Amino acid sequence: MKQFERRVDANGEPYLATGLPGFMLMRLPLLNKGTAFTREERLEFGLEGLLPPHVATLEEQLKRTYENYQRSTTNIDKHVYLRSLQDRNEVLFYALLERHLEEMMPIVYTPTVAEAVQTFSRIYRYPRGLTISTENIDRVDEVLEHAVIHDVRLAVVTDSEGILGIGDQGFGGMGICIGKLSLYTAAAGIDPAVTLPIELDVGTNRADLLDDPLYLGVRHERLTGQAYDDFIARFVAAFKRRFPEALLQWEDFSKQKAFTVLERFQDVLPSFNDDIQGTGAVTLAGLLAATRRTKRPLTDEVILVHGAGAGGVGVALQVIEGLVDLGLSREEARARVYCLDSSGLVVAGRPGVEGYKEAVAQDPARVAGWGEDGRPPGLLETVRRGKVTVLLGLSGQGGAFGREVVEAVAANTPTPIVFAMSNPTENSEATPEDVYRWTDGRAIVATGSPFPPVEWGGARHQVGQANNAFVFPGLGLGALLARVERVTPGMLRAAAEALAEYTDPARIAQGAVYPSISALRRASRHVATKVLEQAIDEGNARVERPEDPADFVARAMWEPRYLPIRKA
Repeated sequence: MKQFERRVDANGEPYLATGLPGFMLMRLPLLNKGTAFTREERLEFGLEGLLPPHVATLEEQLKRTYENYQRSTTNIDKHVYLRSLQDRNEVLFYALLERHLEEMMPIVYTPTVAEAVQTFSRIYRYPRGLTISTENIDRVDEVLEHAVIHDVRLAVVTDSEGILGIGDQGFGGMGICIGKLSLYTAAAGIDPAVTLPIELDVGTNRADLLDDPLYLGVRHERLTGQAYDDFIARFVAAFKRRFPEALLQWEDFSKQKAFTVLERFQDVLPSFNDDIQGTGAVTLAGLLAATRRTKRPLTDEVILVHGAGAGGVGVALQVIEGLVDLGLSREEARARVYCLDSSGLVVAGRPGVEGYKEAVAQDPARVAGWGEDGRPPGLLETVRRGKVTVLLGLSGQGGAFGREVVEAVAANTPTPIVFAMSNPTENSEATPEDVYRWTDGRAIVATGSPFPPVEWGGARHQVGQANNAFVFPGLGLGALLARVERVTPGMLRAAAEALAEYTDPARIAQGAVYPSISALRRASRHVATKVLEQAIDEGNARVERPEDPADFVARAMWEPRYLPIRKA
């Protein structure tokens, strides 16, 4: 039974119709207005006496709520405050987040969400989303029927094994799905009434979680092998039966599983993996934007990806595809992209190289003589021998790009490009201030977590944030509006090119190769428009081309405002 429906009155004005009693209106975040329920709504739904006499405006509520938010003294307290607000009143939450997006995005998402995930069982307040676990997978169809959202169009799904560089977090991964969907709405205007976070609780290998009396997940080690594969397959089949046109985003699966799950199901239902594909697209966008400052084609750069997890390999693959699109052969493109893991340079045939890394492995003949005593070359040697001009950090190792490494890159090019993309902040491979100092201000710098501007050489250098939030919300909106059959490489390329195109020339001149977070919603609209057009051009869409695609996208974006509520 639907709890409410969106309708349009005789004058074309939208309103919400519900059969719920008034007390329940105040308990359902998608309908609750708090002190903003009108006098007519209070009478119709029996709310008189349950609320203060004054009927507040949304503007008044925003002022009061922001003042209360500012009373929180730590970032995790602010995160809990915003999550509690979202669980109480979705419109007010998103109106506040949209108004203070640059300030609050690091609280709702990276880097604070890492701490929220780690402490999820202890800060738990309100049931949000759906958990499919080893205890209920046998009843998965019934469990999906329990979802509060009856018309799910977008789900973010995790098994929590490879989160944000902090690894296996068990049930805590639900926090990352909630945060991701918050950005889909805040950045791209996807209606929260059609989104669902899903935790696939297949266990955890963390002894400290299993021994914690307050831990809320199932208490056994992770499923592996065929048992894991069967669990995922049963979930996907049930999800497709229940929500046949929904878009699914895979989130924070670990290494090989991330690639295996994506490859197995990307043709079964529209789906993508943000760690692999979103990270790759946002990185390619930053590199394309950087060429507008270096005045060198991207095909002239030699790129090193430090870190070969799902994100690192996803970046390497996307950059290779970008170089091919710019005119290189696939062999030439692969030769210009080096990928390093914890054992050194990834080379074809190297003992212990996982299968998902094979597509980014270097030809042994190209690197013959590199390394010592038969060991693969490390970071510094690869930079020097490979004449690397671009460093991309996805290793999760704070400080991995030390002075000697950065100076070695700077010796290879007049404008070194250094993206220290690992989250949270303490995992960043280098700080922007150090990179500017070690390169005498010549570098182009981007980071995964937010960093303040750097004063160097009498100039103020802005630091662009290589945040997936610049890609995945627009990609998701474009895919939903196109009603795609599949999320294609062409759509990802269109998203990267659109973001690079959108980045303001003035910011690029100041050193930032990504827009400011305050421009996120406008950037997402531009990305969504290009993704929609690409999907239609490919014949991958189930809609006709709109007369004005940009206007079509803008009109489809949900706005956080109170609609009248009437009895169904």
